[in-house]
Amino acid sequence: MGLYVDGFVVPVPADRVAEYKRLASKMGKLWIKHGALEVHECVADDVKPGKRTSFPQSVKLKEGEVVVFSWIVFSSRRQRDAVNKKVMAEPSIKDMDMTQMPMDGKRMFWGGFKEIVSLKA
Repeated sequence: MGLYVDGFVVPVPADRVAEYKRLASKMGKLWIKHGALEVHECVADDVKPGKRTSFPQSVKLKEGEVVVFSWIVFSSRRQRDAVNKKVMAEPSIKDMDMTQMPMDGKRMFWGGFKEIVSLKA
């Protein structure tokens, strides 16, 4: 059986990428602590608006923002659900001021995916 991946895309003000990186590192460590296999956070380097859809269009990217594409790897959906529950119960998560986040969570989108192909060098 393949792995399970939570993926998300979010707009981040370009001048807050360093702050986002610090937050993502802190959060990623929590996911790993509770059982996630991998955490990846990537800032857009080569994404252009498309004719119908694109990464910039998907988050209604504004002037001065960049797209962040991220994913967390789990052994299964069941494990993902258990890990996410533990992460959300962390006191540091409950104490976060969501109005001060270095990204626009209202334009973020995410989902869970079953792996169907995995190739490695």
